[in-house]
Amino acid sequence: MPHTRANAAEAEAMNRSPLDDLAERLGRLLPEGAHEMRADFERNARATLQSALSRMDLVTREEFDVQSEVLARTREQLEALETRVVALEEQLGIQRDETVDGD
Repeated sequence: MPHTRANAAEAEAMNRSPLDDLAERLGRLLPEGAHEMRADFERNARATLQSALSRMDLVTREEFDVQSEVLARTREQLEALETRVVALEEQLGIQRDETVDGD
């Protein structure tokens, strides 16, 4: 596939953060005569957005995915332990109280 300006622009867009993209879009909203202020505005907008997001106590997608995997493994382990407890209770002849089960 030949390297074109469009391909380079697409690659650059994929490597930029959403904050960079939003700051650039906001910069494009400035009037035509304010182009010299555009870089400063974009830099300040990016910093302001980053600061606001950091105060929101958000997690990255990667952190969320890692915690989802940990939760899935924990659920599997819990289900396995519940199965073992039921089997042991049956071996010991203990009547299981279904109201404690939580299901």
